[in-house]
Amino acid sequence: MKKLFFFSLALVSLTAFSSFKNSKLKQMETKNPPKSIYDFKIESIDGSTIDFSKFKGKYLLIVNTASKCGFTPQYKGLEQLYKDYGDKLVIVGFPSDNFAGQEFQDNKDIKSFCEKNYGVTFPLTTRVDVKGEHITPVFDYLTHKTKNGVLDATIGWNFNKFLIDPNGKLLAHFESKVTPESDDIVHYLK
Repeated sequence: MKKLFFFSLALVSLTAFSSFKNSKLKQMETKNPPKSIYDFKIESIDGSTIDFSKFKGKYLLIVNTASKCGFTPQYKGLEQLYKDYGDKLVIVGFPSDNFAGQEFQDNKDIKSFCEKNYGVTFPLTTRVDVKGEHITPVFDYLTHKTKNGVLDATIGWNFNKFLIDPNGKLLAHFESKVTPESDDIVHYLK
């Protein structure tokens, strides 16, 4: 009987502790909401810093890019979108070699290719990983609902697009086949 009493007491204590621990974890989660896109900084393709906090008040279109992909001609549409809506839109390209070796190894080659072939003037980052073990923090944030508070996304290829509103809230994820001039994207900007 004595053993049963101590066992019951231990079980009640363990249950109470577990409930308390879960309660504390929930409190911590609500005290630490997902980071804002504006908390990120990344190295640009020319070695300066791209500070996302400077984009407050504008739409932000983040795109994983590649120079040797079937979707590479989308650079032209991205540049046109940037020119047409530059007063309220910033586009940031993230060159990546995560898919079939379709990006140059050197940042200078990437920058030269983009400027020469597509007249790209919007910001480009240094070459990064947009998935996998070495995923850049911006894409880790964009692809996980637990971090961005809106959606989970899988990047299956180059030229995925993430649209963020002027207040820093993630609005949508668009797969590669959605072109920059598509109404799926443009209707947010009108």
